[in-house]
Amino acid sequence: MYVPKQAVSNDELAQRGLDTSDEWIRTRTGIARRHLAGDHETTAQMAIAAAHDALEVADADPREIDLIILATVTSNHLMPSTACMVQDALGAIRAGAFDLNAGCSGFVYALSLAQQAIASGEHNLVLVIGAETLSRVLNWEDRGTCVLFGDGAGAVLLRATEGPAGIQASVIGSDGSGSNLLIIPAGGSAMPATRDTVDQKLHCIQMNGQEVFRFATTILAQATEQVVTKAGWQIEDVALIVPHQANMRIIASASKRLKLPVERFVVNLEEYGNTSAASIPIALCEAVQAGRIAPGENIVLVGFGAGLTWGATAIKWSVAPGEAAAPSYRNVWRWLLYRWAGLRSFTRQKARRMLVLFIRKADHLGRR
Repeated sequence: MYVPKQAVSNDELAQRGLDTSDEWIRTRTGIARRHLAGDHETTAQMAIAAAHDALEVADADPREIDLIILATVTSNHLMPSTACMVQDALGAIRAGAFDLNAGCSGFVYALSLAQQAIASGEHNLVLVIGAETLSRVLNWEDRGTCVLFGDGAGAVLLRATEGPAGIQASVIGSDGSGSNLLIIPAGGSAMPATRDTVDQKLHCIQMNGQEVFRFATTILAQATEQVVTKAGWQIEDVALIVPHQANMRIIASASKRLKLPVERFVVNLEEYGNTSAASIPIALCEAVQAGRIAPGENIVLVGFGAGLTWGATAIKWSVAPGEAAAPSYRNVWRWLLYRWAGLRSFTRQKARRMLVLFIRKADHLGRR
């Protein structure tokens, strides 16, 4: 995982002139701070940092990655996909790469696709990333949205394996009739960028908070129940639930409906706020680091978001924290490999430019 160093408290937001307070935000959301990207931090850079971390923990060779799926709503550019930038930076020379936009459900959607890609036999090692720089698409005058979101990235590697461990079941769903409830109106083909769209802040997140809250309090528990049933478990068999980190009241509601103590839910939104597609992998990483997941335990990852979308994944955990730590010499080797990837990218760009110049020169001479 990776989160920016800059942490902004509720009090700091109030001091910036926003009509809010620490008490107002905490009582309604449970959020105390959020981490915001610096001027030169992007979705790609954070995704690459999280990928480096995942590859180190798994002691994996990026050249063996077959596929990279990056879940995000804040790509570096509309085109190309940010996943291709990650592929280039890692030196994952065999990997296909694409971005996936399913709002805050994106990471669970990506896990489902990755599992199916491996189960098909076409891929063996898939890198799944959730990364967001939501601070770049917030209206900092709208307290209904800007206090909720933060930036960050999380990544996991999925590898084909024999045995009972790993992803046991996934469910994903959508309801496009609610597509207007959580939306960035401008910037796409329906509303291209103009001076007016910028002035009206239509390139920023807009949310119908009450409707999204109502949807979330139902779907979080419902999706969990569905994936548990699909996996052949009972709800009591689930040791830990890693939900999308949107609002503490939503998580508490799911806890009540599922009749599970809130202690069985991973909650870190007090520190990070809502990081959209990055929230579940960040929470998962922190749960692993804290020793909250033991080998053989059943866990559920569950999210909901813009679309409207939702999804859940049932996993039987198999690796103890720290069990796959790489030897120091492997880390040095991996560092050299990343340096090679950067040099490879640079030389390929230069070669393309030289080829274009050569063709233009040859064409010019031919016309003479």
